[in-house]
Amino acid sequence: MSWIKDIISPQTRKWEEFYRNRFQHDRIVRSTHGVNCTGGCSWAVHVKEGIVVFETQQLDYPLIDDTIPPYEPRGCQRGISYSWYLYSPLRIKYPLIRGTLLDAYKEEKQKAGGNPLVAWENLQQNKEKRKKYQNSRGKGGFRRTSWQEVLEIMAAANIYTAKKYGPDRVIGFSPIPAMSMLSYASGARFLQLFGGVNLSFYDWYCDLPPAFPELWGEQTDVCESADWYNAKMIADMGTNLNMTRTPDCHFFAESRHNGTKAVVFSPDFSQLCKYADQWIPLHAGSDGAFWMAVTHVILKEYHYDKQTTYFIDYVKRYTDSPMLVHLDKTNEGYTAGRMVRANEIAKWESIENGDWKFLSIDEKTNELVVPKGTMGYRWDKNGGKWNMKYECGETDKSFDPVLTLLNKKDEVLQVEFTEFGLSKKALRGVPVKWLDTRAGKIPVTTIYDLMMAQYGVDRGLGGQYPKDYTDPDAAYTPAWQEIFTGIDSKTLLQFAREWADTAHTTEGKCMILVGAGVNHWYHQNLTYRAGAMALMVCGCVGKNGGGLNHYVGQEKLAPVDSWGSVAFAKDWVPVSRLQQAPLWHYINTCQYRYDGHHSNYNTLHKNKWTDKHVADTIFTSVRNGWMPFYPQFNENSLELSKQAMAQGAKNDEDIKAYVLEKLKSKQLKYSVSEPEEEVNYPRVWYIWRGNAIVGSMKGHEYALKHYLGTHSNVIAKDVDEKPEEVKWHDIAPVGKMDLVVDLNFRMDSSALYSDIVLPAASWYEKADLNSTDLHSFIHPLGQAVAPVWESKTDWDIFKHLAKATSELAKQYFNEVQKDVVATPLSHDSADEITQPTIKDWYLGECEAVPGKSMHKISVVERDYTELYEKFITLGEGIREKGLSAHGNHYQCKEEYDEMCNSQHFHQRKFKDKKLPSIQEDEWAANAVLHLSSLTNGKLTKKAYEYMEKKTGLQLVDLSDDYLGVRIRYADLLAKPHRYNTSPVWSGLMNGGRAYSAYTYNVERLVPWRTLTGRQHFYLDQEMYIAYGEHLPTFKPAPSPEVYGDLRETWKNGKAKALNYLTPHGKWHIHSTYMENLRMLTLSRGIEPCWLSEVDAAELGIKDNDWVEVHNDHGVYVTRACVSSRIPPGVCIVYHVPERTVGIPKSQLRGNRRGGGHNSVTRIHLKPNYLNGGYGQFSYHFNYWGPVAPQRDTHVIVKKMEKLVW
Repeated sequence: MSWIKDIISPQTRKWEEFYRNRFQHDRIVRSTHGVNCTGGCSWAVHVKEGIVVFETQQLDYPLIDDTIPPYEPRGCQRGISYSWYLYSPLRIKYPLIRGTLLDAYKEEKQKAGGNPLVAWENLQQNKEKRKKYQNSRGKGGFRRTSWQEVLEIMAAANIYTAKKYGPDRVIGFSPIPAMSMLSYASGARFLQLFGGVNLSFYDWYCDLPPAFPELWGEQTDVCESADWYNAKMIADMGTNLNMTRTPDCHFFAESRHNGTKAVVFSPDFSQLCKYADQWIPLHAGSDGAFWMAVTHVILKEYHYDKQTTYFIDYVKRYTDSPMLVHLDKTNEGYTAGRMVRANEIAKWESIENGDWKFLSIDEKTNELVVPKGTMGYRWDKNGGKWNMKYECGETDKSFDPVLTLLNKKDEVLQVEFTEFGLSKKALRGVPVKWLDTRAGKIPVTTIYDLMMAQYGVDRGLGGQYPKDYTDPDAAYTPAWQEIFTGIDSKTLLQFAREWADTAHTTEGKCMILVGAGVNHWYHQNLTYRAGAMALMVCGCVGKNGGGLNHYVGQEKLAPVDSWGSVAFAKDWVPVSRLQQAPLWHYINTCQYRYDGHHSNYNTLHKNKWTDKHVADTIFTSVRNGWMPFYPQFNENSLELSKQAMAQGAKNDEDIKAYVLEKLKSKQLKYSVSEPEEEVNYPRVWYIWRGNAIVGSMKGHEYALKHYLGTHSNVIAKDVDEKPEEVKWHDIAPVGKMDLVVDLNFRMDSSALYSDIVLPAASWYEKADLNSTDLHSFIHPLGQAVAPVWESKTDWDIFKHLAKATSELAKQYFNEVQKDVVATPLSHDSADEITQPTIKDWYLGECEAVPGKSMHKISVVERDYTELYEKFITLGEGIREKGLSAHGNHYQCKEEYDEMCNSQHFHQRKFKDKKLPSIQEDEWAANAVLHLSSLTNGKLTKKAYEYMEKKTGLQLVDLSDDYLGVRIRYADLLAKPHRYNTSPVWSGLMNGGRAYSAYTYNVERLVPWRTLTGRQHFYLDQEMYIAYGEHLPTFKPAPSPEVYGDLRETWKNGKAKALNYLTPHGKWHIHSTYMENLRMLTLSRGIEPCWLSEVDAAELGIKDNDWVEVHNDHGVYVTRACVSSRIPPGVCIVYHVPERTVGIPKSQLRGNRRGGGHNSVTRIHLKPNYLNGGYGQFSYHFNYWGPVAPQRDTHVIVKKMEKLVW
């Protein structure tokens, strides 16, 4: 044992040598972490003899502005623990396959004489064998296999599915491409070349804030974290910065040294509260009520009483406030209706896009004007008038818009307003003018006047306005909000006045930081709109140091213009199958069967839109082109074209006409109309870069049952309220999926449930790109070491799968196919001005016209034998059509031709042409960088030139600083590079200023991508009016009695229900990777259920007791963490717990293994998000559609008497 003495002896000091050896390295590589934490931090990965030994933070970020602190330090204790995974016991080293599946497949292959396609077909026809391997999902039994074997099985499943059912039964899910752009693109590119389907993720995670499309026509655009330092007042709600935005939180702390006041809204004493000047502990989910009352105070004191010039001028120019709105007659009085269209006036009856141009009144002449910048001008053929100048688009004359009719009214009418919190209606006086229209005289008012009345600002017009701030019975007074928030009026009044005074003094430097804590509620859009109103009426949007800044996921994929073409194979195929995930899972996991009418829990008016099943509204939205649904039809989309040609179709147009007639005659049915018919099942599911089955699967247990066909802990039963149009089957199908494949570097919960698990390279083992909302740099994922064991990069895996599928197609599917593809009406295209009113062609209300009154129909040629060749070759579609994103466009022929000829790029021969090669991930990365307006200065200029023609504004000067910029992947490995200001994004960064959303719009008068081209106070879409959400409002969270979580559970006795929240955890890498040994060591080694001391005492639960968290949907078994920081009535489980760590069996569910945090959730959708073809309310992938909230969930927490492992 003398060697031990030598090491620890103070005389020999050999322990120093041991320490030095531990941190020796022979190579440092720049990389980052492909995780959805929004950090996007630059790391130095230290390698010794081919092994990653540790990682440290890079320290070479440039200063972007000498008035703002540096970005360093960037990193956190979670990120620095990542390298543990590379060599951990959880690492997937070899291809794995479920033994029951492998045995069955080999047996069938032997019977089929070695034919893999026949073997897979026979296995799927054998119900008993299929059920056997499905039932074994999640129960172990993996076997190590070879790449050759799993590729053969996957290729056979792909070809079989395409031949029998159609390629739109092959589905893929991967989240957040900005984390690792090429890794996401690998699977997406394969699927779109194949004709498969990509599931969305941002809405599925409930990270998409619907208020951003509603108000700004934007998916999400926010300031980088450095701009927090520029704010002078910050309100934080629902985002716990130092826990989930750890690398950026220093800006929040430093801003307070710069004179910023910080106020945190949180029902619990969150970690961020210690940073704040003020903590406002409002009741969970009541933030919207607080903000409605704040805006009530601001409108009364600063708009009406003081008439603050900065505020008035801002809302007049940058919001829809001056636009005119119909007042529709009712029995009691009037209600607010649609905005007045230009073509309602006789002299403008025939103007181009007259349904999409709106009206204001000129202050000087009292004449009607048609303001430039509206959506009608965006899509005019000649262009040049899509701007926010004070000019009439039809006369080019200047005008000054009337904001209020208070002093220009013809009369005062009593207009009805609904307050949903207390379920009250009020008639309030509104100033109106009578317009002469083609339909006769009509009463109209301005949106600004409607807002004043909605918020209860008494301007002496008569009606049921609040008496004063102390009136608790009238919306939206300080006293009224006390009922919902528990916050006294004095606190609110102090906050509202400080907010408005700060905004006035600084001209807009008030900011809201917001995230999942608010966005995951059912009525999240209303809360966001309530907060956004307080920003907009104070002129705080589009200002450095201001804005509504939503941070949940790493959504900002900076070079989206070029990346989108690579990822979705637009260089080869003209259209993509991109599926809105929440409605897809709601239907396909059969969760609609357990839902009933949403009007039971959704506070609203009763009318034809609201009093129906969500499943029926989904069917309506799909057939009218508002939302996608794949599989498309109950017939194979490849066979439809063959039928058409057999009936005499000569070309693609004839095929489309044939399909249209079959739809009109209802011979061809939509899959969504009968999702439980066997031909309409999704069949093959590829998962990569995400934990789809547990981590993000709302209604997890329903997925286990209806997708996977394995055991689940659901006790819920079908409800009596059934859909009327969607065909009901008395027995719900079990086990829809033929094959589930997971690409993963660790054995997470999704891998445990998959049929095939493929060893994927980790973040330090591949070349890739990363960008984030929180800073304006593009970072590389650098390959510090080669993929270990038999793992491969995602790019290589899908490349090999493409090759295996192509080779099998050469034998069994070698004819060129024509695929009929249905796609919805799209945002940022002329599609968004196709449906001014809702008319359902399916019900005979109008003619069925593809791309107008219904979805689009396209015909795509697919040669499955060329799948591999096209995967690794950048096609000429880019050269011919150019590139676009967010409605911007530019040509790139020169840049493409350079890739075909320059020694700086790789080429390959495709047929008789030399084209750019993207065979390797680094080559694909260079293609993305070379072709993006954010990383190639010449293209930046071209993009602004396009926007000059569109807007009639001078914009090209914004590209002057960037003309010499050409960023390559090797440059990113050397140091951090900030990307260019580009019209693709709404912020300006010229001169090193911090990125802040909508500064482009405010400073350059470029319209927002909305109906009016302005920020929207008012949403006049027909379904929004029907649901009572056309005006900013407050709706309380649904109660547990009506939400449907506890119908069966409460039959055993009405136990105490707790509101169940699932925030991001402290000891995780963002929401996932909690099974990291270092994180487990620092925490309790499990993901506990946090309870208040009051609730725990009532339930007889003590700290560290084992408990079952359960309801009708499932059960999660864990320990209790009793804490004084948790408010009564609430329990918290941080996501995502993994089934590999500490999940005992459930006593309540017959000793079946407990589930995860999503086991007690079920999908609830807001149907008004299903509309489309109407301005900013038009579908785009991860932009618009229902989200999947879970914060309104209620559970029972029960102490366990016996623990069984």
